[in-house]
Amino acid sequence: MAEPASTIAFDAPPCDGARTPSQARPIDLDHLARQTMGDKSLEIEVLQLFARQARQVVKELAGCDPARFPFLAHQLKGAALAVGAQQVVAATRALEEGPVGAEALATLHARVLDCELFILKLCR
Repeated sequence: MAEPASTIAFDAPPCDGARTPSQARPIDLDHLARQTMGDKSLEIEVLQLFARQARQVVKELAGCDPARFPFLAHQLKGAALAVGAQQVVAATRALEEGPVGAEALATLHARVLDCELFILKLCR
């Protein structure tokens, strides 16, 4: 049986290497709590929607015309900003702003995967 949503912030998986504990995670839980006004069930719903959208955008990027990269990246950036996925936001900027290489696509894919795994751990 799943744990109550009210324990999410306390049981969140650890992540190292950033300014504050919340911002060090793939999803900034403080930002998300502000966006959802502390509604834990809404947080889970929003995160699951973000994970599905992010996965879909990464899939589309892998098989589309590079001229669509800025549009798809901008779409994903908006969703990432809403949930506090700052590492995804940074990775999308590279796709929006310049010539896109395999490294930029791989970085975005890795950041999205980090978020998906984090979200899965939160929802267990």
